[in-house]
Amino acid sequence: MSDFSDHIDAKHAEFIARQPVFFVATAAADARINLSPKGMDSFRVLGPTRVAYLDYGGSGNETNAHLAADGRITIMFCAFDQPALIYRLYGRGRAVLPQDNDWDTLAAHFTIERGVRQIFDITVESTQGSCGWAVPKMTLEAERQTLRKFHAQESPLERLAKYQDRNRSIDGLPVRPPSVLPYS
Repeated sequence: MSDFSDHIDAKHAEFIARQPVFFVATAAADARINLSPKGMDSFRVLGPTRVAYLDYGGSGNETNAHLAADGRITIMFCAFDQPALIYRLYGRGRAVLPQDNDWDTLAAHFTIERGVRQIFDITVESTQGSCGWAVPKMTLEAERQTLRKFHAQESPLERLAKYQDRNRSIDGLPVRPPSVLPYS
């Protein structure tokens, strides 16, 4: 059975803080659905109806394009330990880039390191908790360092040039790239 709410309560905020991975889903009209796993201690609960997460440069920028086109976003957490739980956040989000006025306020909640290109700021409209009994029990061995190592190889100017060259999603939707980077 699912339990719905219009906010994140303290118990679920604590659950979110313990999860080493979460999943983000977005879509826009006539575009593919994007579903991405995230990690790296990049998620924060900012209040009962507001969350944010750091976005590192990687294979694409579909979330940026989809949120600009449509705004809808779903975030899912699932416990791989005990107690079993799946917890979803449904809301509307936007990309906040280093050149935006509210960057510094949001960035203060995170450790900004090489590879960060934007923060997604999300207003939570509803939450859903469900049993998660079919999710396997697994243990976390270690966080991967591959993305950090990748970003350490390029100069910030090289990285910025690549972000600005990729101004379209895989479906041709416009992407707003950073014009500055939040690290040197």
